Amino acid sequence: MEMFLDVLVDGAKDTLTLVPFLFVTYLVMEIIEHSSEGKAEGLIRRAGAAGPAVGGLLGAVPQCGFSAMAATLYAGRLITAGTLVAVILSTSDELVPVFLAHGEPVGRILTILAVKVAIGVVVGFAADAALRALHRTGDGHPHIKELCERAHCHCGEIDESHEHDDKGHANANGHGSNEGHAHGHEHAHGKSRVWHIVRCALQHTLQVSVFIFVITVAFGLVIEGVGEDALGAFLGSQPVLASFLAALIGLIPNCAASVAIAELYLEGTLATGPMLAGLLVSGGMGLLVLFRTNADMRQNVIITAFIYGVGVVCGLVATMLGVVI
Repeated sequence: MEMFLDVLVDGAKDTLTLVPFLFVTYLVMEIIEHSSEGKAEGLIRRAGAAGPAVGGLLGAVPQCGFSAMAATLYAGRLITAGTLVAVILSTSDELVPVFLAHGEPVGRILTILAVKVAIGVVVGFAADAALRALHRTGDGHPHIKELCERAHCHCGEIDESHEHDDKGHANANGHGSNEGHAHGHEHAHGKSRVWHIVRCALQHTLQVSVFIFVITVAFGLVIEGVGEDALGAFLGSQPVLASFLAALIGLIPNCAASVAIAELYLEGTLATGPMLAGLLVSGGMGLLVLFRTNADMRQNVIITAFIYGVGVVCGLVATMLGVVI
C-alpha cells in the first residue's frame, strides 16, 4: 500500500509540472487550427495527384482532428486512399505537446516529424500508384450524397432552413436594423470564438494530463514490481516484439496511445524503432472516423492493416539500422 501511495504522489507531482506547458502548447495549437479553418481541407481537396504530398505535410501540423477530416473526405471519395494514408502516418497527435512539456529540444521534435512526413508521403504515393496499377481507384466521382445519407445529416434541409431564417429576419428587421444586429452579432461571435479556443485548450490539457497521470502511475507500478532495469532489458532484447506492441498501442483511437508511446520513449523504455512504429500508426481519431463514415468495412480493415504493417516495418528497419533520434 505504501508503494502504491508513493507512486501515486510521484505521478501527481510529475503531471502537475507539465500542465502549464501543455496548456500553452494547446492554446497555440487551437489558435493555429481556428485561424486556418477550412483552408487545409480546401488545399487537400484541390491537390489531386499530389494529394499524398500535401496531406503528409499538413498532417504534421500540430492541430486536432485533421486525420478525422481526411477520413471523412476519403469516405466521400474527395481524396485518394494514398492521401488518407499519408495524413494518418504523418499526424503528430500528442507528440508535440508531450515532448515540449518535457522540455525536449525542438530539433528532436522536428526530426521525428520530418521522418513521419517523409514516410507518409512516400507510402501514400506508392499506395496510389499500386491502386492505379490494379485499377482499384474507384469510379472517380465524389460520393458526398451517399455519405450524407449514411450520416443522416439532412444537409439540404439545414441549408434551406438557414436561408429562410435569414430572409425572414431581413424582411422583419429591415436594412438599418440588420446592420446593427450584424455588428452586435460579430462582437458577440468574437467573444464566443475566444472563449471557445480557451475552452478547447483547457479540455485538451485536462484530458491529456489525466492520461499522463494514469500512464505514469501504471508505468511506475510496473517498474516497482518488475524493476526498471529488467523492463528495459526485456524491451531492448525484444526489438521485434517491442515494435509490434508499440504499433498495437498506436492503433488505439485515442490520444492516450501517442501519450503512452511518447512517455515510454522519453523514459528510455522504448527505443527509436518501436517509438516510430507506434507514432506512425497513432493517427488520432482518423481510423475510428473511417470506420464510422466509410461503408466498405473490408476496405477499412485493409487500410488499417496496411498502416499497422507500415508502422511495424519502419520500426524494425530503424532498429536494424541502429537509428537513434
